[in-house]
Amino acid sequence: MPKIVGIRFKIAGKTYYFDPGSYKLNKGDHVIVETSRGKEIGELIIEEKDVSEEELVFPLKKVLRKASDADYAQVEDNVNKESVAFEKCQQKIKDHSLDMKLVGVEYTFDRNKIIFYFTSEARVDFRELVKDLASIFKTRIELRQIGVRDEAKIKGGIGPCGRPFCCSTFLEEFEPVSIRMAKGQNLSLNPTKISGVCGRLMCCLRFEADSYENSQDQLPRPGITVITPDGDGVVKDVDKNKKMVVVKLQESGYTRTFPLEEIDMVQDESQA
Repeated sequence: MPKIVGIRFKIAGKTYYFDPGSYKLNKGDHVIVETSRGKEIGELIIEEKDVSEEELVFPLKKVLRKASDADYAQVEDNVNKESVAFEKCQQKIKDHSLDMKLVGVEYTFDRNKIIFYFTSEARVDFRELVKDLASIFKTRIELRQIGVRDEAKIKGGIGPCGRPFCCSTFLEEFEPVSIRMAKGQNLSLNPTKISGVCGRLMCCLRFEADSYENSQDQLPRPGITVITPDGDGVVKDVDKNKKMVVVKLQESGYTRTFPLEEIDMVQDESQA
């Protein structure tokens, strides 16, 4: 079986497999590899292991070398150049009166290309802009239109929960999120409460969707009769998060809340 290591080029970016060759690499090491964009520096997040050929896309490229002090210095210099390129591109966008919002700039490690990320609600003819940028930076220029979720991933920020965005800290890929997931978790369907800063449904709605669906069969539905430590009663409400059941007791008429493990479900008359 082929041996691989997993390399990631950005925080919360995708993981790609490479052939470690003769190098002995540890998690957290930075290495230089050849990619479709040219030479890139990445962080090793999966140490050497065997995988089946079905999991790989051949030919598998090799790790070229471990990153040196000179490589780290080049990365820092690239970051500094990106801020300058951002400002110059912003000015050129204004000069050409283009309806586009510049989000970020990325130099490839070997500086063979500069990628400008932007958002726009319409198709943008940026051919003249590309010519101007190429004449300024004397290298290949790519303008890449992205969506609002990608914009949030690039720019980062703090979500409604008070924590850094999931997309910019650990989510490698965006997965579909539906309003049904919010309904299944008994959340308010107010768009302002279940939408992220990007304006789309919050990615975290998906995190617990499967567990809610799996636990659905374990939880009693409102209206059925259950047996509690205080006698029989009818379920009035269920807190899926805390797995607590609100029951109106038949004998006393009081309404009390019980942990799920303290009640037994019985078949109600409508299902008999």
